[in-house]
Amino acid sequence: MAGPGLLFHGDMASRARVRAPELIGRGGWLNTGGTDLTLTDLRGRIVILDFWTFCCVNCLHVLDELRELEEKHRDTVVIVGVHSPKFVHEAEHQAVVDAVERYEVHHPVLDDPELATWKQYAVRAWPTLVVIDPEGYVVAQHAGEGHAHALETLVGQLEAEHAAKGTLRRGDGPYVPPEPVPTELRFPGKALLLPGGTFLVSDTTRHQLVELAADGESVVRRIGAGERGLDDGTGERARFSEPQGLALLPDGTVAVADTVNHALRRFDPATGEVSTLAGTGRQWWQGSPTGGPAREVDLSSPWDVAWFADRLWIAMAGVHQLWTYDPESGTVRAAAGTTNEGLVDGPAGEAWFAQPSGLAASGDRLWIADSETSAVRYVERDGEGFAVRTAVGTGLFDFGHRDGAADQALLQHPLGVTALPDGSVAIADTYNHALRRYDPGTGEVSTLATDLREPSGAVLADGDIVVVESARHRLTRLRLPEEAVRVEAVAHRTQRAATDIAPGTLRLDVVFQAPEGQKLDTRYGPSTRLLVSSTPPELLAEGDGAGTDLHRELVLTEGVTEGVLHVSAMAASCDDTDGSAAGENEYPACHVHQQDWGVPVRITEGGATRLPLVLAGMDD
Repeated sequence: MAGPGLLFHGDMASRARVRAPELIGRGGWLNTGGTDLTLTDLRGRIVILDFWTFCCVNCLHVLDELRELEEKHRDTVVIVGVHSPKFVHEAEHQAVVDAVERYEVHHPVLDDPELATWKQYAVRAWPTLVVIDPEGYVVAQHAGEGHAHALETLVGQLEAEHAAKGTLRRGDGPYVPPEPVPTELRFPGKALLLPGGTFLVSDTTRHQLVELAADGESVVRRIGAGERGLDDGTGERARFSEPQGLALLPDGTVAVADTVNHALRRFDPATGEVSTLAGTGRQWWQGSPTGGPAREVDLSSPWDVAWFADRLWIAMAGVHQLWTYDPESGTVRAAAGTTNEGLVDGPAGEAWFAQPSGLAASGDRLWIADSETSAVRYVERDGEGFAVRTAVGTGLFDFGHRDGAADQALLQHPLGVTALPDGSVAIADTYNHALRRYDPGTGEVSTLATDLREPSGAVLADGDIVVVESARHRLTRLRLPEEAVRVEAVAHRTQRAATDIAPGTLRLDVVFQAPEGQKLDTRYGPSTRLLVSSTPPELLAEGDGAGTDLHRELVLTEGVTEGVLHVSAMAASCDDTDGSAAGENEYPACHVHQQDWGVPVRITEGGATRLPLVLAGMDD
């Protein structure tokens, strides 16, 4: 990786001694009781920097992966979250404060709105983990998710090495929890109007469902013990983990997207019982089954659900797909999306999504809030199958608040869509703090309301629209206005600096070194995969497409001066605890490492001729 001399070769004994750059960020520190930390303060501890941003579902997966390691090694390891924003809203300090509470981040967090520390460490992807040893030197880097086992192994080695050297310092870490704030709801996600006129709300941060009276405020009952877990049973005993989407099923029960449990649950309003419809509690990884008996197939961060075309559709945010659940057969299957992150329309099986997070059925269309592309899209029948179309949105790095013709309009990370009686669609434009509207008849986007706080969903009730104001911890009832609100247009691009590359041929290297104690898993063929594309497609004259090598020669089209390279890489490794080849161990534990990169590039004379992207290990 190009950067401040971050090097890694071979085992720990041969690694280069490179001092970790200092941690700096204009936003300051959270979860430290008001203390600003430095790496000197943390000397003697193993430090893991987690470069994350709260819009990124892969970052949220890593937060969950780190919880066990953080607890097990609390006296030797300090995890520091470095919040590095993609969207303009994520650069707001209060938004970071909210996200740290929302996702129960129990370690210090540096708010780095200008990506100062990100640049110091030459990070190129969310999420990225950097390990610093007790003497203050960088020893490893991992991009993407799936690295918990490698980190556990490395931490054990560093503990033993530095205990023997006398350079390991044990004790309490610098984490100071914030004071809890009492509210009836805490970062609610989605809401559903029940047949009796009450509202069911996913009280996400408290891991519960809450039934509110028709006034949208008075609590009727709570469902769930209020602790993370995956337990069925009565409303008092059942446990969820950050539930989100809700949908009525034909039998009168409610399907619940139990997001961090990677499961689909059922709540029966009549009995108060909670059961599991789909999922195993394990996260889906590449190579896992994409269909079968619902209780035997892994899912990945289901975020919303909606009944459409005689089955339940699931916004599977964690793998950028839509899945379906068929209650008649008790099966689930992938229905749309390739697992590649981006905005590509076409037949359902060939489309690309980017964290679909909101669903709403309306007649012959299923509307989708595709959050990371700041887009509204839809599924419709196409012959014997389905096709995906885009109504609003252009891609991963363009966003803002602009009304008008749909091909020019801009949103910012919408999380919800609601079908309106006139055939139009209300959009919970989350990071713009607004309620927007798309009219398929006119092809226009307008603004219905502003001054909301991170709206994440909405539901119709008695002619009004009731909005889930997630960051205000409440439901807000609004009259559907007859006229749009006038808003000054604003357009943004991600503030990540473009990488200057030279015209002609570019060498792309995805750096992957199997963690110590593991080998590439070649038992069933190639253990690596690389997929490359670009925006605009004309950026690449040669080199796009799929392959099994983690390096490739890309030929840039003459005359195209800028764009985004989309790179998706995967590597599979297996444990090699007795020193034999992975294929010689009868039952080796296997691990999948994967990451998607969107790299803004600018073609300029004198630019780089090589683009290294670190999946695991370090690059020189």
